[in-house]
Amino acid sequence: MTLFQILSIISATVGVILLYLLTTYNGLIRLRNRVKTDFSDVDVQLHRRSSIIQSLVELVKTYAKHEKDTFTDVAKARAALDTSVTAGAKAKADNMLTETLRSLMMVTEAYPELKANKNFQELHRDLLAAENMIARYREEYNKTVERFNNTIQTFPNLLVASLFVFESQSLFQAEPVATKTK
Repeated sequence: MTLFQILSIISATVGVILLYLLTTYNGLIRLRNRVKTDFSDVDVQLHRRSSIIQSLVELVKTYAKHEKDTFTDVAKARAALDTSVTAGAKAKADNMLTETLRSLMMVTEAYPELKANKNFQELHRDLLAAENMIARYREEYNKTVERFNNTIQTFPNLLVASLFVFESQSLFQAEPVATKTK
C-alpha cells in the first residue's frame, strides 16, 4: 500500500466518523427540542386548567362561603403549579391540584342550586375538555421522552449522547382527575 492509499483510508474513516457524529448529534438536538416543545404544550394546558379551576373557585365561593380551607388548598396548589419548572415538579403540583379539585367538586355536591347554575355547568364542561387536552398532550410528551431516552441510552448513540452530555428526561406521571358530579 502506498502512503496515499493509507491516508485516503484514514481520511475516509475519519470522514465517516465525523459524519456519524454530526448526524447523530443533530438528531439528538431535534429530539431534545421536541421534548421541550411537548412539555410546553402540557404546561400551557395545565395553566389553562388552573385558570378554569380558579373561575370555579370564585363561583363556588358565592355559594359556599364557609369552605375556606378548600379554597386555600386550591390556591396553594395553583401556586405550586405556577412555580414548578421540571416535569417531575409539574406532575407533583398537578397531582396536588387534582386532589384539591376533588375536594372542590365534593363541596359542589352540597349545593344543588350551584350545580344547576349555567356558569358552573359551562366551567365544568371546560374543565373536562381541559382534562382531555392535558391527557392527550401528556401522552405525546411521554412518548417523545421515551423515544429520546431510548435513543440516548442505546449503542452507539449513547457514545455521542454522553460525549455531548445529553441527559435522560423524566416522564410526566400524573393522576387522572375525578371531576364528575352527580
